[in-house]
Amino acid sequence: MVRAIVGANWGDEGKGKITDMLAQTSDVVVRFQGGHNAGHTIINDYGRFSLHLLPSGIFNDNTTCILGNGVALDIGKFIEELESVLAQGIPTPKILVSDRAQILMPYHVLFDTYEEERLAGRSFGSTKSGIAPFFSDKFAKVGFQVNELFMPEEELRARVANVVEKKNIELKYLYNKPELSVDEVFGQLMKYKEMIAPYVADTAKFLNEAIKAGKTILLEGQLGTLKDPDHGIYPMVTSSSTLAAYGAVGAGIPPYEIKDIITVVKAYSSAVGAGAFVSEIFGDEAEELRKRGGDKGEYGATTGRPRRVGWFDAVATRYGVQRQGATQVALTVLDVLGYLDELHLCVGYEIDGEIVKDFPVTWKLEKAKPVYKTMPGWKCDIRGIKEYDKLPKECRDYIEEIERQIECPIKMVSNGPGRNEIIFRK
Repeated sequence: MVRAIVGANWGDEGKGKITDMLAQTSDVVVRFQGGHNAGHTIINDYGRFSLHLLPSGIFNDNTTCILGNGVALDIGKFIEELESVLAQGIPTPKILVSDRAQILMPYHVLFDTYEEERLAGRSFGSTKSGIAPFFSDKFAKVGFQVNELFMPEEELRARVANVVEKKNIELKYLYNKPELSVDEVFGQLMKYKEMIAPYVADTAKFLNEAIKAGKTILLEGQLGTLKDPDHGIYPMVTSSSTLAAYGAVGAGIPPYEIKDIITVVKAYSSAVGAGAFVSEIFGDEAEELRKRGGDKGEYGATTGRPRRVGWFDAVATRYGVQRQGATQVALTVLDVLGYLDELHLCVGYEIDGEIVKDFPVTWKLEKAKPVYKTMPGWKCDIRGIKEYDKLPKECRDYIEEIERQIECPIKMVSNGPGRNEIIFRK
């Protein structure tokens, strides 16, 4: 059976925790898209971890972890992250890297930085991890796949020369920056070859054989629906599809094999980076939620940037759940809201005097004002509660109103950052 775990909103919904929990009973966990530009925070018996490229199944001896062909593979960051978690005492995980994964190069980071500088106040709020230049190269067919590291060196050097020629035109005439050297780029690829060789495999073949054998497979996504380049708040989006449907492409499996799509939803809203955010709050109210949120505050796991925070947005979340094709929802970070006297749910948008319930395209979204429904808070700490009916009535009312608004069953409720701090609903 294949399950996908994806986000409904802007990312940072708590997907890492849900994957870590379900990985305990899974044979394979696959990262199918994205790069090291966003992170998953996990707290379990081994400690607290911020994973960026490594799949969230690395803590389980019985699990094979795969970086699929859809991943933006920074080989240096991959090895650095692996060494870091091993130094924290986890057993050596079983990891396979797709031979068709594309390599994120150091010059992609440079181009990302240069472009943000060029755009100045019109920038996209990039993490400057090289993701957009990487995907530009992938689809312009001037990137390098992992398998190409093992081709005859003279053929690879010729490919490098062609790429460097193109890149140097941009560096010289668009950015006025130092040019690349063919020898240096080729030398970097040879270093990557030695680093990645122990992990390279035909992962699509491995996964299809695992499916035939009846293995349990988790597809782990990065970010959320609203950062999808087609269905998100374009252009303030990421550069690879964040939808569960892309899991089939990014892992190399038939789409009909994905039977369960767990879409993770935050009990309030948060976002990193620029873009429309209708239910955003500001000032002391925002700082208090930011300080209490997550497991160590609402700060980016990769960048450390303060996240923007806001009230739960039912319009955006219903849209996110629908685009993911969710079969169930996991509601996270509910426990942090226990300090509030009342909570507000954004249940509609006012755009040019009209109240709308459907999530609009970006230029209309930027004009939207929130329409709120107010509910009483539960004013207590719910951490440690294991049974749904033992939650305060006001808390259950809030959950059930969210469920009604997003039109999808909430089957898991997370009431703390730890792996087992979760309530299962029937």
